[in-house]
Amino acid sequence: MTGTLSSKHPDLECVTRDDIAAMDPRERVNFVNSLPGFKSLILVGTRNGAGLPNLSIISTAIHLGSDPPLLGMICRPAKVERHTYENIKETGTYTFNHVHESFYPQAHQTSARYPREISEFTSTGLTEFHHPEVTAPFVAEANLRIALKLVETLPVQANGVTLLVGEVIHVFYPTAIRERDGYLDLGEAGTIAGAGLDAYYRANRLDRLSYAKPDRPLTSLERGIGDPEASPPIR
Repeated sequence: MTGTLSSKHPDLECVTRDDIAAMDPRERVNFVNSLPGFKSLILVGTRNGAGLPNLSIISTAIHLGSDPPLLGMICRPAKVERHTYENIKETGTYTFNHVHESFYPQAHQTSARYPREISEFTSTGLTEFHHPEVTAPFVAEANLRIALKLVETLPVQANGVTLLVGEVIHVFYPTAIRERDGYLDLGEAGTIAGAGLDAYYRANRLDRLSYAKPDRPLTSLERGIGDPEASPPIR
């Protein structure tokens, strides 16, 4: 289906590239950061070579592949001190920790620019959790914790950001959230989502749908994975 914006959606406002450029800087940041929609919220735990811990919230984590299991994160240009990026480059290890409703204000506070010698764990009241095989700290309050090792650093020439590629080494999660096909129910885990720079949302799963194929109707997986009688076709 095709149609012009004016004929199909006359109530929608159109903002051009020039309009974005003319925005007040703070308005532009809020506007553009809202465009990708809901985003993952991750607390990145790191430690520098001297052993000082760091914790920082990001909304730029992405899935890059499952075999090997790779997750990416975007780091902004190093025009000022970037403790998370510098620690990862120095030690090669870091953790991803999901954010939950019970501590999202503390997670948000980690975005403040604390001096290197000040621990965000101590400043926000979040708790370090240590694993003997992982040098970087986890967040004890997080129900889903992931340990990664840095495998590649990719500069983005268009705006100077850097994509860090990490391989998943350990994953810790509540047994009850894993379904038999490997899916992790993040809503059940209490994971929340973000939008823009400062908005937080509860996650509420609508459905799980069958693998899409051109010659097969979709079925709902909510009432029985792989069971066509329990999962009627969706028309």
